[in-house]
Amino acid sequence: MSKKQKNHNINRNRHGIVLLITLVLLVVLSTLGYTVSSRVVAQRLRNQYIIDYSKARYACDSAIKYALTTLEEIEPELIIRPYEPDFSDLFHLDQSEYLEFMEQWKYESQSYGFNPVFSSNDINDVNQTNVLDLYSMEIPGPYGPPWPLVTYPSEFEISSAQIRIEVEDENAKYPLGWALLKDKEFQREIDAGFESFCEMSGLETEQIESLKAELDEISEFKTYKVDFKPITKTTREPVRRTSTSSKNKSTRSTPATRIGRTVVSTASQISDQTTHFSKFFQSPVIDKEMLARPTIIDGDRKESPLKYISTWGTRKVNINTAPRHVLEAAFIFGGNQVEIAEQIIQKRREKPFENIDDLKRSVVGYTDSIDICEKYITTNSTFFTIKITAISGVAETSSIIAITKEGERIKRIAVINS
Repeated sequence: MSKKQKNHNINRNRHGIVLLITLVLLVVLSTLGYTVSSRVVAQRLRNQYIIDYSKARYACDSAIKYALTTLEEIEPELIIRPYEPDFSDLFHLDQSEYLEFMEQWKYESQSYGFNPVFSSNDINDVNQTNVLDLYSMEIPGPYGPPWPLVTYPSEFEISSAQIRIEVEDENAKYPLGWALLKDKEFQREIDAGFESFCEMSGLETEQIESLKAELDEISEFKTYKVDFKPITKTTREPVRRTSTSSKNKSTRSTPATRIGRTVVSTASQISDQTTHFSKFFQSPVIDKEMLARPTIIDGDRKESPLKYISTWGTRKVNINTAPRHVLEAAFIFGGNQVEIAEQIIQKRREKPFENIDDLKRSVVGYTDSIDICEKYITTNSTFFTIKITAISGVAETSSIIAITKEGERIKRIAVINS
């Protein structure tokens, strides 16, 4: 091989090496540039999220104050709804059953001379009903808005955050504490009511057993009660008695104990139990994710067992606002729960029950059963939850406040922020 040819090969190899090094450097530089830019973008996103979250959290905290102030002025009023279907059985209806239910509502309403507003694709047929019509219909709850809302949700802005406030009636739900009752006389009914409610809510056998085990763990710490009486407690307070010696005029103190008695009112006992069990039920001991797992998701309809369970230490069920499976769980203590629940559902649409005596007069033939269940039921709700959601940019925060409201007096039981 000639010298000229060798030099040409060497130069060509050099060019190849230079090109390879250049390519490697370009790849390294581009990778480094991408990494740096990705980290810069990620950091910007983190910084923006922190800013958005701070705005959302501030707005949520401000909305809590607004909601508590506003709630003092709200007096939940039950409505009369003779031509509307009851909300009681929506929890177990699938899509076809739901549409059939709504069709039946239209038919019954028209037979009474009440014609709900339907939109139709055919302007020449005012009686035509289609799927969109049925979806757009809204079944009113006991207060007007869909169950379990007390008022329609409030939506407004605080700075750049979007706020939504919902108030729910907790006395309209099954008190989870009932499953913890220890009463030899009614233990069979307690267990049957709990299992029946869980099955109607869509829980499987394994899930029911798991929930029972979690509740048993809580019962080891504290006993749940629905019936309270004033109790007298003996208290011992240390005191020091002083005595003066006449001989050397010295003063000495001797320890002593003063015995006293204090009366603990029923209201104080109920408040203490509510606070304690609201903490238990909101703790990780209860698998709320399992309870919140949806049984039906269809458009705006979202059903889950947790929607019908009160996990805030409530004791009584409002017969004017509770759905069928909650009513049956309440009246199983006295028997005839299916018949009593059906009569309540039919009668409360025309006129809400004023008190338990009104219930006894209206639901004929079951006075003895109602007497037994009286400590488990009420006709006025006093326990509510306020759910607040705040969204700012990509950040979302929420707060749930459990309260009791009697007249204008509001007491905060618990607050959960997330």
